[in-house]
Amino acid sequence: MTVRFWGVRGSIPTPGPTTIEYGGNTSCVEVRCGGETVILDAGTGIRSLGAKLVAESIDRPLSLTILLTHTHWDHIQGFPFFQPAYLAKNRIRVIGAKGAKRGLASVLNSQMESPFFPVGLKDLPSSLSIEELKKEPFSLGPITVSSIRVNHPGRCVGYRLFTPYGSVGYFPDNELASRLPASVPVRLADRQFANFIRQCDVLIVDTQYDESEYPAHAGWGHGCLDDVIRVCARSKVKRCYLFHHDPNHSDGRIRAMLQHARRLARTFGTGMIVEAAREGDEIVMREPATTCAVP
Repeated sequence: MTVRFWGVRGSIPTPGPTTIEYGGNTSCVEVRCGGETVILDAGTGIRSLGAKLVAESIDRPLSLTILLTHTHWDHIQGFPFFQPAYLAKNRIRVIGAKGAKRGLASVLNSQMESPFFPVGLKDLPSSLSIEELKKEPFSLGPITVSSIRVNHPGRCVGYRLFTPYGSVGYFPDNELASRLPASVPVRLADRQFANFIRQCDVLIVDTQYDESEYPAHAGWGHGCLDDVIRVCARSKVKRCYLFHHDPNHSDGRIRAMLQHARRLARTFGTGMIVEAAREGDEIVMREPATTCAVP
């Protein structure tokens, strides 16, 4: 199984000299296992991924699955620039939580309508299906997918993908319930979150704010670094990847947050590896997993 980061930034793309090391594209992660290609979110990082997939396939048709966590713009704004969608030979399945009262397909279509974009969703020549999450867990080849609703404005989910080589958790937008203001409804209790990610081999998780920033953003639906590391360590997560980097955070700021997170993780004595997600980085898991039970 391979996991590759194509977009790691939150809220808005941030190209420029201060974001070269970790990258400025918004959320997009590629997971490959047993011939299946699963794409987590369609932020601006999906543009480069699409170009790579087209270059690899040549005359071979592609069969791809895109799992959307939600339809906030930074998680779907790259889809209109996804090259495989413009080739008739390709089959693309988009699955996500109910994005709006009008439905997921309508939300995706609206960002491609005139005057916002010159090509409509219905004009894409690929075989495109758009589905809302219903029955779970479900399988994509050797990958079993589970989801859970998270604490983020609107309808938003996190995913866990189980494969023969280990599991990948993906929570790009989530605020721990213990920190939520009383006026904000709790959709995911901290205990539920901890159980869902327990013993996850690779967890990609929202750590947008540090302890000093968080109070001014409480209720916005994003994680506080210190809180997230504590829960991940107690849940015996094996590898934790800081994700959804704030658009105002430079490479230096992210490095400092990473160093702090590593120090904090060491205090729990779990051996959890902590990294900051970086565009272009790839995780390769070659050994069969010892456990692969779906919670």
